[in-house]
Amino acid sequence: MMAMAMEKSKFASNSLRIGILFMFTLALVRPIDAGKPHLISFKSSDLYPEAAVWDPSAEHFIVGSLRRRAILSVSDAGVVDTLISDPDLPPNSTILGLAVDKHRRRLLAAVHTMNPLPHFNALAAYDLRSRFRIFLAMLPPSGTVMRDVANDVAVDFKGNAYVTNSAADLIWKVTVDGEASIFSRAPVFTSFPVDRNAPYSYCGINGIAYVSSGFLLVVQSNTGKMYRVDPDDGTARTVLLNRDLPLADGIAVRKDGVVLVVSRDALWFLKSNDNWNEAVVFDRTELDPKRFATSVSVAGEDRSYVLFGYVLEGMSSGTREWFEIEEVRSEEESKAENVWVYVLVGIGLAYFMIWRFQMKQLVQNLNKKHN
Repeated sequence: MMAMAMEKSKFASNSLRIGILFMFTLALVRPIDAGKPHLISFKSSDLYPEAAVWDPSAEHFIVGSLRRRAILSVSDAGVVDTLISDPDLPPNSTILGLAVDKHRRRLLAAVHTMNPLPHFNALAAYDLRSRFRIFLAMLPPSGTVMRDVANDVAVDFKGNAYVTNSAADLIWKVTVDGEASIFSRAPVFTSFPVDRNAPYSYCGINGIAYVSSGFLLVVQSNTGKMYRVDPDDGTARTVLLNRDLPLADGIAVRKDGVVLVVSRDALWFLKSNDNWNEAVVFDRTELDPKRFATSVSVAGEDRSYVLFGYVLEGMSSGTREWFEIEEVRSEEESKAENVWVYVLVGIGLAYFMIWRFQMKQLVQNLNKKHN
């Protein structure tokens, strides 16, 4: 009887151990979201947002406008609130770029006025706690084009902001105290031929992002090129890609190092193994060009969200109330995740079969001893 009790205890211990391993394996398997990607529809009459950014502290998106001197917040449920309304900006100002300085809780906005309004290019900085403006830095003229265009903005760990000039193919720099200067006129920005008969050929360097390892990545709309820019001296070189990124607009960096680049009709997924001297476009997701995507953001657990602001319609005489921010997934990454899910499920099933075999053996042994 004592030996039988000991065998039962040993079996219970082994079964518990296997059961724990089985449950742990199942816990590792992330549930596959079979539903549609997250879609945020939000209402704001004639907003026509061109820029969007995720604020991780407040856990909402922040969007600008082609037609208003205002910046709005959008919750993941589509609730809209006016975050900034700045009467000191020119009427009908356009907010083309936004960046959140999470270390200082500041919002940076690239402000531009389009024809026929008087020329205006500036970087505005706002305190996200009080919503008051910290500074309004006028960006110096390039002296090379009829009308400069302050487009996108990125911020480094020190609080320095970098603003792209899409008309003159240069980058401005604005210090944490609001001192603005022309930072980079790298020759490589104008080294590739541009088809002047192509749509949007006037739009040069556009989206810009700061990479945590200490440099800037910039994409160029009219050539489809990407550049790696040194934030200390403004020198730049072309990132060697396996394919161009035509009409590239916004850019964002995920925590895992994957870079996202959006155009009006596609979202590209890129990765690099040598700190962005070379990179590979490993996936491309088609987007509806009628909705005209212009900005990509990383929110939550490295989820990719694209802003559909219908800006082409907004640049004409369009009237619209509803706009969208939509999660976009990589099909290639989803395939890879599914493979791991199957592997882990297989391991779990193997543990379960071992447990069943041991239980069967124990029952047979107990029956023999009892008989």
